[in-house]
Amino acid sequence: MIDFDTASFTKLSPWDVQEAYTELTGILLPDEQVLLAFKGIRDSVSFTTRRIVALNVQGLTGKKKDYSSLPYSKIQAFSVETAGTWDRDSELELWFSGLGRVKFNFASGVDVRGLNMLISERLL
Repeated sequence: MIDFDTASFTKLSPWDVQEAYTELTGILLPDEQVLLAFKGIRDSVSFTTRRIVALNVQGLTGKKKDYSSLPYSKIQAFSVETAGTWDRDSELELWFSGLGRVKFNFASGVDVRGLNMLISERLL
């Protein structure tokens, strides 16, 4: 499991959904679709029809990978912060039952309102 207190999920930029699906082959259920995907330098976060999958690439070669599955059903609350004039980054904070707070920082230009809608549709 990724230690979200020290893991760096920062500067996530939009990632091609098909590339994310290919990366997650073997992890996703047969009827599960990738809806939105974001990638940092090595790590990524994919929002599927059933959960959020956080991929942490480890080691020098990047062959070791940690896939953390975060079910929407365990989200208790969430917060979206849009980019401002001086602070161009946006962020998504999620509070999970039994896990605590998970925070994702997105690069400038990412519309987190779409993430807000996706999370809302899955929870409310």
